[in-house]
Amino acid sequence: MAGNSQRRGRRLTPKAGAPKGSGGKNREALAGRGRTLPADERPWHKAYSGTEKLPQRTAWKQEKERRSAAEEGRAPKIGQPGTKDTTWGKGSRPGTPLKGGKGKATGRSGPRVAPGRRSNPAKDGPELLVGRNPVLESLRAQVPATALYTAQGIEIDDRVNEIVRTAADRGIAILEVSRAELDRLTGGVLHQGVGLQVPPFAYEPFEDLMAASLEQAAPLLVALDGVTDPRNLGAVIRSAAAFGAQGVFVPERRAAGITATAWRTSAGAAARVPVAQVTNLTRSLKACKDAGFVVVGLDADGETDLYDLEAAVGPLVVVVGSEGRGLSRLVGETCDLTVSIPMVSDVESLNASVAAAVTLAEVARRRAVEA
Repeated sequence: MAGNSQRRGRRLTPKAGAPKGSGGKNREALAGRGRTLPADERPWHKAYSGTEKLPQRTAWKQEKERRSAAEEGRAPKIGQPGTKDTTWGKGSRPGTPLKGGKGKATGRSGPRVAPGRRSNPAKDGPELLVGRNPVLESLRAQVPATALYTAQGIEIDDRVNEIVRTAADRGIAILEVSRAELDRLTGGVLHQGVGLQVPPFAYEPFEDLMAASLEQAAPLLVALDGVTDPRNLGAVIRSAAAFGAQGVFVPERRAAGITATAWRTSAGAAARVPVAQVTNLTRSLKACKDAGFVVVGLDADGETDLYDLEAAVGPLVVVVGSEGRGLSRLVGETCDLTVSIPMVSDVESLNASVAAAVTLAEVARRRAVEA
């Protein structure tokens, strides 16, 4: 007989079992990621028309499109910022208050994002400052803050108690979240169980920074030339605070700014040492020279040995070069003199933050001897 439908031991039931449902248990996993945001709700898109503060990058894109459209004689394809409400309503992200806190968070601000999606954070948006020392120093220095996050099951010590007590006294919302959630909020950075949401760093005007320094008995400023690692910036600020510098100034472009990483590395010193951003570092150094400062640049091949720096006792600006190329040509030419750190080994150069710390320590030592 053709075929094998009559063979012994043939299967009489379908091979696949009956279809089974999840009973709704996997409903959340099967849910969609939400609608795709239109261009006018994306903060990073040139068509953004939201009511939130326009990011600098987006403003630059829109201005570039305006110029291109003007050259080509057409209407610019950009959004109209402020014409479309893109903010979250109150109560959209409740949290669990800690004992001693002032209640749950009432809401959040920022561009709306569809469920399951995350927007690129605006460069000038709020940041999460993490680490027990940075958070505590910031609260002591009255740094503006909007929320304090603590991980569930955190090991309580004196610092944590003071952090929670200070935040509660200032009326800052205190939210207890899971450690996994805090890991997500911080991007995996070591947070020690606490995170403080702070607004964008408020830079000091350069003119005010220089004037305030000149009012001191021993004016001392630190300038960074193209240092791009925020950890180096934070370490330099910490050294500046330790050795009596009145301020630090950095270029606006192609250089690190005060981020959460810089905050953490400075161990909270960024709350005590004024930091200024300048458009043109060379021009700012010349302004310092006109005001009576001696500008010295750190260079492995410097003409003056650090231990022979007689100018250390007067008004001084110490310029630290970038991690790789050191001082740029124009900055090097602007300096009154270049200084080298004597070393006994064959190491070519020191890390930017280490070199700054060694130099500032020697300056402080000389000034203490002269006092």
